[in-house]
Amino acid sequence: MYPYERLFDFSRKIFLAIGCPPEDAQTATETLLSADIRGVDSHGVARLIGYVRLWEAGRINATPNVRIVHETPSTATVDGDGGLGLVVAPKAMQIALEKAKVAGSGWVAVKNSNHFGIAGYHAMKALEHDMIGMAMTNASPLVAPTYSLERLLGTNPIAVAIPANEQPPFVADLATTTAANGKLEMLQRKNLEAPLGWIQALDGSPSTNPNELKDGGALLPLGGDTGSHKGYALGAVVDIFSAVLSGANYGPWVPPFVSFLAPPADPVGEGIGHFFGAMRVDAFRPADDFKNHMDNWITRFRSSKAKDGHQVLIPGDPERLFTEQRMKEGIPLLPPVVKDLEGLGEKFGVTL
Repeated sequence: MYPYERLFDFSRKIFLAIGCPPEDAQTATETLLSADIRGVDSHGVARLIGYVRLWEAGRINATPNVRIVHETPSTATVDGDGGLGLVVAPKAMQIALEKAKVAGSGWVAVKNSNHFGIAGYHAMKALEHDMIGMAMTNASPLVAPTYSLERLLGTNPIAVAIPANEQPPFVADLATTTAANGKLEMLQRKNLEAPLGWIQALDGSPSTNPNELKDGGALLPLGGDTGSHKGYALGAVVDIFSAVLSGANYGPWVPPFVSFLAPPADPVGEGIGHFFGAMRVDAFRPADDFKNHMDNWITRFRSSKAKDGHQVLIPGDPERLFTEQRMKEGIPLLPPVVKDLEGLGEKFGVTL
């Protein structure tokens, strides 16, 4: 187990070492480690080496000029200037919050960015302002639309955070695929097979090989054999909101996260795209009234009659429990992740 504070200090120093200004290094680290403490191990420090490799390949700008390039009172388009998505996304979400304070809601589309960590972290920024937050992003094409043999979409997550009063907030954070690519990476590190329904082979046949994507296979949309058209539609909405709307790359033109694969030679936009929303609760009804009813909603669903051995959970419950546990006991890291971090430490003179 590694204490949160130790991993935070290590990661911040790595971001500083690649040239991030102190404030951006702090933001990037907080965004990154939010995944580890919420139990989303695939998107936390396990990805730190990936960000560094992208920087080494000249595909991440450590000192971006993140700026608004188009706006109305309630909307904006932001150019991330090739920066870390871990830095660009919080700045864009802050713009959405500021617009919501004035107009009741704020909507921000982002282009020219990179992988932004977990979507839930950005959506949850709205909670402290009695707002509902939304965050989504497109990603490199690893997903085959229903009936397709081609990989045309990313895992394209959606997150929505809704405040309550006495109860913890409602936080839905999900990929639009049966499983995120990070889950496959974790299975690869553990030498385990993937469940049926997660991936297909190059010829479209079902597969349990977590390395299938390296041989031309694809992830599958949420919904399984009879409902994948629904996951496909949700992933497409995320792609359009995040990229077609902002001017980022979309569909098969989204650049890969891994540094050893070159971006497409015929881009249709700039970088990858995100989309953020913030809605003031009191733009619809008094905030306390709404939050009291959210308490009632959450309490009723959580107390519903459940199958033997199970309990009905509210979106955000598992991650909240992980946070409580890991802030006390530390964050577990797989040996391959530790090896990667130690390698980064040796390269930049930082002790893990």
